[in-house]
Amino acid sequence: MKIGLALPSFVEDPEVPVTVARVAEAHGMDGVFVYDHLFRTARGGALRPAIECGVLAGSVAAATSRIGIGTLVARATLRPPATLAAMLDTVARIAGPRLFAGVGAGDEESRVEMETFGFDFGTEAQRVGALRATVRGLTSRGYPVWVAGRARHVGVVAAERADGWNRWGVDVARFARELGEVRDLVERLRGFADDFVPSWGGLVVVAATDLDAASKAARLAAGPGTLVGSPETVAAALRAYAAAGAQWAVLAPVDADDPENAEILGELVRPRLA
Repeated sequence: MKIGLALPSFVEDPEVPVTVARVAEAHGMDGVFVYDHLFRTARGGALRPAIECGVLAGSVAAATSRIGIGTLVARATLRPPATLAAMLDTVARIAGPRLFAGVGAGDEESRVEMETFGFDFGTEAQRVGALRATVRGLTSRGYPVWVAGRARHVGVVAAERADGWNRWGVDVARFARELGEVRDLVERLRGFADDFVPSWGGLVVVAATDLDAASKAARLAAGPGTLVGSPETVAAALRAYAAAGAQWAVLAPVDADDPENAEILGELVRPRLA
């Protein structure tokens, strides 16, 4: 299993995520991934700024040399397919073969962002249709395209022509079940594809010991479903996802702006996944 890190996108200073990416590369992580959001709402209701997806991906590509760079995920309903393709092609010219283009249809959490800026959130069918058009526009452009979302909604889109599928935040049993559905669709629509890449992503709080991690999670008010533990505990959980079929794990630290997470995950978690 390869391991990636979601970068802190909701900050004023772009040097913060770039620094985290450099630390992730220095400590052997396989990839860093950027979000595609217009803003985030803080606990007190204030709007947190978001660094634009393509700008951040390009900046990270220019500041690093080895580590993979992905979008997790670029929202198909936010840009026309040609605009998104131009953005990703530009990043690819900087990153070369290190780019992973993750795309999604947008979910209910995206509604407020879309409507705040005057975009129509759309029905589920409309959002999935936009995703299908985007994937068709991105394939065969020289970088792998991963589709993200629930198997029931986007599995067919992933199976038609995508290079991989990502599922965010679900437990191992549900991941395995949905991956089985996606793989069945892949085989039905285009035959066996041994190069199809399944991945799992989720929130994490990691510290030296399980007790330290639990204390840190409480201080950060980590939500339910967050993977909390020592490097040994986190690695054991990720091995379970690997056994269920995940080839990548993309971890999003709740305290994403702390570069120490990249050091711990790269030095102490990644070697335990072999």
